[in-house]
Amino acid sequence: MTNGGFWAKIDAHLNNIAFYQTVFSLPFAYMAALLADNGKMDLWIWVWVTVTIIAARSAALALDNLIDLKYDKDQPRFKGRPMVAGSVGKKDVLVLIAICFAVLIFAVLQLNPICIKLLPVAALPFIIYPYMKRVTCFCHYVCGVAVAMAPAGGWVAVTGQISWPMIVLCLAVALWIGGFDVVYGAQDEEFDKAHGLHSMATALGAEKALVLAKITHVVCLALFIYLGVLLHIGLLYFAGVALAAGTLWYQHRIIALQGFGAFTREYYMRNGIVSVAIFVCTLLSVVMAQLA
Repeated sequence: MTNGGFWAKIDAHLNNIAFYQTVFSLPFAYMAALLADNGKMDLWIWVWVTVTIIAARSAALALDNLIDLKYDKDQPRFKGRPMVAGSVGKKDVLVLIAICFAVLIFAVLQLNPICIKLLPVAALPFIIYPYMKRVTCFCHYVCGVAVAMAPAGGWVAVTGQISWPMIVLCLAVALWIGGFDVVYGAQDEEFDKAHGLHSMATALGAEKALVLAKITHVVCLALFIYLGVLLHIGLLYFAGVALAAGTLWYQHRIIALQGFGAFTREYYMRNGIVSVAIFVCTLLSVVMAQLA
């Protein structure tokens, strides 16, 4: 294989697993570890949490694309996806999934001993998610639960326990992603109906699905506010929640004004402002409290 061929293959794999979307989960994993450790930052825990999240996400996205390939080939929007275009083969994806699971298990073994025992539970949502759209319109929220395993992992890695603040944080993250996925799925209402797939749009219609997504995000923001009050995180944290609220409002607004044509890669990445803003403002709040 030539050097160019090697790097082209790596780029295709990164595109296939949408590596840039790691920004949705990793900041909340860091936030959970920070809050669970009362503002302390154990470097090695953060390193292994990072490896864990990247490995888990990579396996999840590769698995999702592999399982959905027969549908993706019929979806005009996905003609540029690496597996659809043929730049990544099924065998390559299976090898990547195996490597990711091996790295995931190794990384989890470096964390609190309870983490390896809970790994099957944490992995279950992203393993079953690709099949959920075949059986239930609540598939979007299974996707949310899968992403919420990132902060759950960060919290348990530090404390070795499941506690109420962790549950609140995970619910908020699950609803944030679930609502976002409802919006994303609404653009495929006709395609999903034609292929026997389920979504909130096929169950309620795209218009009502978008209303549900707005309600979901309001509840999500209420949970983030409750978490700040519950843990007395500080005013800067609430500034982060306000930035997240503004971002979500804008995301819904441009869909209302421009329709699903606004659903670009930039739209996707803008959603990452939610996780980054809340984490950074949490970190600043913790630092300010320690300096006071």
